[in-house]
Amino acid sequence: MKTLTVKINERTKIGKAFIAMFDSFKDFDEIEIIETDSKKLQKEKSIYTPEFIAKVKKAEENIKNGETTRLDPKDIWGSLGLK
Repeated sequence: MKTLTVKINERTKIGKAFIAMFDSFKDFDEIEIIETDSKKLQKEKSIYTPEFIAKVKKAEENIKNGETTRLDPKDIWGSLGLK
């Protein structure tokens, strides 16, 4: 038995045709089709720790609220006020 994972963009013409082809095989016992949501799979298989994800989300929130420090790559110490 072989397992294949296929990501299909359901919004494209070829994606819709591919899904229609898969749907035609659903009645056969020899082929088992398991549908999953790719976003759900990404969350389950995250390589990042929950602490890291929380830090990134907090940083995104700070950026939205304007609570950030912009660094000038030509003068990092000056942009930090450490000159």
